[in-house]
Amino acid sequence: MFLTVDSVREALLSRQSSASELATEALRFAEAENPRTNAYLHFSPERALAAAKRVDEQIARGEDPGPLAGVPLAVKDVILTKGLKTTCGSRLLADYVPPYDATAVVRLEWAGGVLIGKTNCDEFAMGSSNENSAFGPVRNPVDPSRVPGGTSGGSAAAVAQGTAVVALGSDTGGSIRQPASFCGVVGVCPTYGRVSRYGLTAHASSLDHIGPLARTVKDAATLLAVIAGRDACDSTSADAPVPDYPVHLDGNVKGLKLGLPREYLKDLTSETGDLIASGVEVLQRLGCEVREISLPATDYAIACYYIISTAEASSNLARFDGVRYTFRSGSSDTLSEMYRNTRGEGFGAECKRRIMLGTYVLSHGYYDAYYVKAQKVRSLIARDFANAFQEVDAIVAPVSPFPAFKLGEKVDDPIAMYLSDIYTITGSLAGIPCMSVPCGSTAGGLPVGMQILTRHFDETTMFRLADAFEKAQRS
Repeated sequence: MFLTVDSVREALLSRQSSASELATEALRFAEAENPRTNAYLHFSPERALAAAKRVDEQIARGEDPGPLAGVPLAVKDVILTKGLKTTCGSRLLADYVPPYDATAVVRLEWAGGVLIGKTNCDEFAMGSSNENSAFGPVRNPVDPSRVPGGTSGGSAAAVAQGTAVVALGSDTGGSIRQPASFCGVVGVCPTYGRVSRYGLTAHASSLDHIGPLARTVKDAATLLAVIAGRDACDSTSADAPVPDYPVHLDGNVKGLKLGLPREYLKDLTSETGDLIASGVEVLQRLGCEVREISLPATDYAIACYYIISTAEASSNLARFDGVRYTFRSGSSDTLSEMYRNTRGEGFGAECKRRIMLGTYVLSHGYYDAYYVKAQKVRSLIARDFANAFQEVDAIVAPVSPFPAFKLGEKVDDPIAMYLSDIYTITGSLAGIPCMSVPCGSTAGGLPVGMQILTRHFDETTMFRLADAFEKAQRS
């Protein structure tokens, strides 16, 4: 039996269990299961037990312990945690211990959450399979011979195997939604600015989001309600009201207008396409109106995304030079050699590839031809969505063209790996909320996720639709 936020809270408030007992058991179980998936890089028993003790004391005093009271949770290792290693899956930061917590982590613990560990990820959140970590790949708990999806594969795997009730991931071009789809859990990429990025190690600053992974839509909605909201430490966080998302999960979606983008579905003929079509039929039975729409700039999305994201990544990764808080090469006689050797030894192949691509597109003579043009295309993609949302309330689409693939299958083919993001990067470029919700499994038992996208800051409609679909799937 898998725990949910509600079941944990009910057990604590009814005194069937204590938060300390639950944290102790969660840590034991997670440590025992971790060799199977390599989902966690570090555990935090002292921090977890201290947080659990605070929850028990609040309950004993008759106080409200918070919406995440006693809930064992995990955090992707690109999100800073004070006093607890944050490696970003890189040799460069193998021993880095941050001096402060990310805002999202602070809000989790204010709400009573119990952080049991940091999850494995692609190095500096760059990848599509979670095979780029310096500390070994994560394995999919559904089938350990397959990838969990990247780059938040560790967080998705932890939730899927039940070693965390909920987890935080980061999404730049699909890095929450794709692993959620591959592992059969719920993953949410909120509106850009909905959640503070303070304390998130930057990959591509204009595309990065922190978001929840959970086993149910309601748990994901609860987690987002906790971490969302304006933060004075992040100038890009939005000063927009944060609804109580779980309150709106009433199951009533009758009359909602849904758009099916023809550009996403025209070549989708695999089992994934059949499962998405079946999911759409479920939504129609719930009373939704479905119509075909067009997002014509989609064909340019891959090129646009990988120009913008690599350009921003090359700039953001420049700080990791061996001078301040990173690993430093010991085989250097001059400062320039130290820079070169540190970055050469510390960065993995995918990070080096993206640094070189990004530096190239930002270089003199190519900036206007590539980077500026990509930003113009990004505006076209955002306009496509704005036009579509004048006709429909939400868009339904695949998350990935295929289910989880074998470990090593695409690792030597960067283009094939990049194409696995084809359905998720458009929402990221537009900055709109989008999520993956499980919609069935292939004949081989591999999970497939259905993507739901809505207007800026309309996560409420997204959650309502996903929750109604989830309940219909289970009934």
